[in-house]
Amino acid sequence: MLSTLARAATRRPLTVIALWVLFLLLGFGLGTGVFSRLSDNVADIPGTESEAAAQYLDRTDPTGESITGVVEGAAVSDPALRAQVERAVADVRAVAGVAAVPDPYATRGLTAEDGRALIIPVTLEGGLDDEAEETAVDAAADRIRQIDAPEVHVSGGPLLGTQIAERAQEDVRNAELISLPVVLALLLVVFGGLRAATLPLVIAISGIAGAFLALFLFSGVTDISVYAIQVTTMLGLGLAVDYALLMVVRFREERRNTEDVAVAVQRTVAAAGRTVLFSGLTVAVSLTGLLVFPSVFLRSMGLAVAAVVVVDMLAALTLLPALLARFGGRIAPAKNRPEAEEGRVFARLARFSARRRVAVVAAVVPVLLVLALPVTGMTINLGDAEQLPSSTEARQLYDTVDAHFPPGTGVSPITVVLGPGTDAATADRIGALSPTAESRELPGGTTVVSIRPPGSVDGKEATDLVERIRDVRADEPVEVTGPAARLVDFRQMLAERAPWAAVTVLAGIFALLFAFTGSLLIPLRTILTTLLSLGAALGVVVWVFQDGHLAGLLGGEGLDALSLTAPPLIVAIAFGLAMDYELFILARMREARQLTGDDQEAVVTGLRRSGRVVTCAALLLAVVFGAFMTGGFAPILQIGLGLTLAVLIDATVVRMLLVPATMALLGRRAWWAPKPLRRVHDRFGLREETPIPAPPVTTKA
Repeated sequence: MLSTLARAATRRPLTVIALWVLFLLLGFGLGTGVFSRLSDNVADIPGTESEAAAQYLDRTDPTGESITGVVEGAAVSDPALRAQVERAVADVRAVAGVAAVPDPYATRGLTAEDGRALIIPVTLEGGLDDEAEETAVDAAADRIRQIDAPEVHVSGGPLLGTQIAERAQEDVRNAELISLPVVLALLLVVFGGLRAATLPLVIAISGIAGAFLALFLFSGVTDISVYAIQVTTMLGLGLAVDYALLMVVRFREERRNTEDVAVAVQRTVAAAGRTVLFSGLTVAVSLTGLLVFPSVFLRSMGLAVAAVVVVDMLAALTLLPALLARFGGRIAPAKNRPEAEEGRVFARLARFSARRRVAVVAAVVPVLLVLALPVTGMTINLGDAEQLPSSTEARQLYDTVDAHFPPGTGVSPITVVLGPGTDAATADRIGALSPTAESRELPGGTTVVSIRPPGSVDGKEATDLVERIRDVRADEPVEVTGPAARLVDFRQMLAERAPWAAVTVLAGIFALLFAFTGSLLIPLRTILTTLLSLGAALGVVVWVFQDGHLAGLLGGEGLDALSLTAPPLIVAIAFGLAMDYELFILARMREARQLTGDDQEAVVTGLRRSGRVVTCAALLLAVVFGAFMTGGFAPILQIGLGLTLAVLIDATVVRMLLVPATMALLGRRAWWAPKPLRRVHDRFGLREETPIPAPPVTTKA
């Protein structure tokens, strides 16, 4: 297969390039339409109690979603300001699709006790289609913003989702503007020439186009999270640079042995292309664990990110060889250096770790375990506008309410749906759980009880209250929904499905690594060392963003919990990225072992030849992830920090120290497999393709 791709790229490079140009046009033309389709409903899980109750209310409740306006001034009782507010309230009530707007001056709790702020809640009619709802929201929000006061902010409900999506688009644009020039500068240092340095960026841009197009296509069949843009773009950009870096470095090495560019390209694809293929498959398999979860958010993220990984892999195996075939003659070959000088720093690290293997393992493993300790206390929540940067309107509204109103003001209620036939005693017990309980009747004999929990929308008080309601109802036809109930259901879903996701991913990774190496022990060692680096990275994220240590240095703050989006995405993506570097190193070790038969020296040679690529790739990925942390959106800060740390820890401490130490401990046993499995690998495993012989380099007399 790889030989076929290489021949196609070298024989018809312009055709391959033209097809990818068409793909780029589709990605940046059609694909960017996904920005108008993003959803912030990350906690929705089909089939759960909270989702079923929410859908029932959507069908039967005459009232729909709501947005909130907040007016802040020196004195909101000022006659001129009051007249403006009353006119705005009257105008918003007349907007088509608006069900109710209470008078903030006549409704208890809507005017702050300090007299400096008031709240204007706007409730929409139920059953509105998307276009009618958007029109009503825009008209109501625009009218409230016309109030002449020192501070006027409008957010909440569907408007909050729009504001988050706009922020996501802005963050992606800014991150690309920051990361691409820095990546290009680093690539210039690595390659020492502009032509070679620009090739990884071309693949990276293809990956971004693939991210947009994949998300747009998936948005036609499922909801796409607002987080998907940043996550898929950062991963698509980073992996594209990784794969292109590996291929270009190998191409320059092959150019030392032949002046025939086509032959050099074919030899590159036959060797490094195999690593790229397995790496892409490994990352994609790591993300299949997200498909085990019934969450629409996690499944859509898994599908979208896996699609981007495949696009990057295909670009590296088709577009890059075509570019090299067309323009590779202008790229200087790698310099001829004595073997003792090539990668000597990495060779010394490998020899040191191999000689002091017990000491290295005894020192590194406890440190990583200590870094991972905070994971034992990790908790997740939905988050709210508090996760946004302070410059956003939604966050400013949140801060204004927090500064002028009692705790719990504006918090989305826990909604209890009491079906027809519910025992009156059960209804009384539920109502007695909170003094804030308010009841209303729906057609058909259904009663809806709204309870505003103390604290945050998804804090411990809110989730505990959901659990108490579900305990009190016994077998009565009572369902609980609302943000807190969705969080409870999401946590339960994670607890139930996480073991199955782990088994799915580990089994897939184990099978791929066995196919790559023909060994049973190397996959086991790889998985264990990768879990160590992953645990350490996630532990630091918990310590920073949940516990609040040093979060301010990163533009964030301690929120007492991580966003529910962060842990599963960090685990899935970081695990796949760690496999990247493992495969880069194992490929070189395997080559050296096949040539020399010396297991110990193969470890040193493998690290000598791959250490520079792995280090550069990790540094470039860290730059990409770091650029996405400049937006200040808490979930992306958490994901960005987690992936950055996972990449750096894995590419340095684990791959440069722990891998050679553990390989030295295993010795020849590292490549062991039982005879029946060895025969299976010999027959079905994807083995190294026979390299295309390099013609001798002749010089003119």
